[in-house]
Amino acid sequence: MTSTTSTTSATPGGDRDPELPGRLLATERDTLVPLLRARPDQDFALPVAACPGWSVRDVLAHCSAVLTRVVESRFEEGVFSPESNDRDIAERAEWPNARILDELERGMTGAGPVIAEAGGALDMVGLGEWVHAGDVREALGEPGAYGGAGLPDALTLLVRRTAQKGHVPLQADLDDMDEPLRLGGVSGERTPARFIGDAATLVRLYAGRPVGGASYELAGAEEGELNLFG
Repeated sequence: MTSTTSTTSATPGGDRDPELPGRLLATERDTLVPLLRARPDQDFALPVAACPGWSVRDVLAHCSAVLTRVVESRFEEGVFSPESNDRDIAERAEWPNARILDELERGMTGAGPVIAEAGGALDMVGLGEWVHAGDVREALGEPGAYGGAGLPDALTLLVRRTAQKGHVPLQADLDDMDEPLRLGGVSGERTPARFIGDAATLVRLYAGRPVGGASYELAGAEEGELNLFG
């Protein structure tokens, strides 16, 4: 991966860029959807290690359903719970794979403006969809899981979200970025932990995904403490 200069190290969780989640979704749409359309149907039945019990198709159905809900502003009680997610997947059980991809592509296109207008309440949808795209890439054996062109925007969302939540303070010295990232809260009550490694591994830790034997150093915090989705 080429070196990328970070703009998020100085002001973790700083001013919100309302267009960023939509930009992240569009970047992933332009690379992931063509890749998926070129895969044979049997690949959609492959298991996704990051989402036990779900296949590639299930993850994609979940992602397309979430984005459709965002576009249509359908947020009934219990939305995005495990039960709601399972219902969304079941509703698409008879759809051909191409229809799921069509819905996913529309959602990745249309959700951005809605997220931008939501004032930050839906920003994590963009990051979550991008992480799931990494889950799918890994299940298919494709390179670039939790990386690629969208990584800088994903890291910006990650920095902002960990700051908002007062998460474990951490300085990340990344092999593939020029400047360190500062994540988490800034209360001063805890000495910042230190991560040394590549950005994709950092994303895996914060997303609660297997690190796959990656080489990295983490001091001052346990792996599980970083998980934002646990």
